[in-house]
Amino acid sequence: MPRRPYIGVMASNTDQEISDEELVRRISEGNHGAFAQLVERHSKLFFSAAYRMLNNVEEAEDTVQDAYVKLWQQPDRFDPSKGVKFTTWFYRVVTNLAIDQTRKRKPQVKSEVLDVMADKAPLADEQLSEQDEQTALEEAIDRLPERQKAALNLCFYEGLSNKEAAEVLDVGVKALESLLMRAKKALKEDLGGQGLLDNTAERKTG
Repeated sequence: MPRRPYIGVMASNTDQEISDEELVRRISEGNHGAFAQLVERHSKLFFSAAYRMLNNVEEAEDTVQDAYVKLWQQPDRFDPSKGVKFTTWFYRVVTNLAIDQTRKRKPQVKSEVLDVMADKAPLADEQLSEQDEQTALEEAIDRLPERQKAALNLCFYEGLSNKEAAEVLDVGVKALESLLMRAKKALKEDLGGQGLLDNTAERKTG
């Protein structure tokens, strides 16, 4: 089985209304067309989620492709009888792989990145543009603990409900809300420490 099974594979002009669950069932029978259709339908969505976790295009692409390889090899891991949507379940696969990839990174590389970020931090008395604020916020999010970062990205950037995000992270809704609360508090402290506008995190993350 090639590592990148969907590169160069185009979905056929089959019924676009076929459910994700039915496509996975067909994948379990070795149907390459169903696999290609599912990939074509959701790749951009899951790449976005992986990229927000990793902030690296190549790592995000590899993460999503690894997730699809796992799906092709073990489609029965997804059990629709449990009442979880395919996209919610696959978000969990992608997010867990992204967290694993984050933990594999060398500590000194992360330290070097943070040093560069600190050097570029704006002075407290400078008025930031909207783009500057967004960049600073994204850098602050990248410094959050993995699960806080995942919760924030799933809810505020990927548009999942708290219940769906909790299912992705395999926690209860209250635990998910606690992760969000700690993430937003950390962002406010981080951005405030850089001399950024006090309400940047609140305005961007709700």
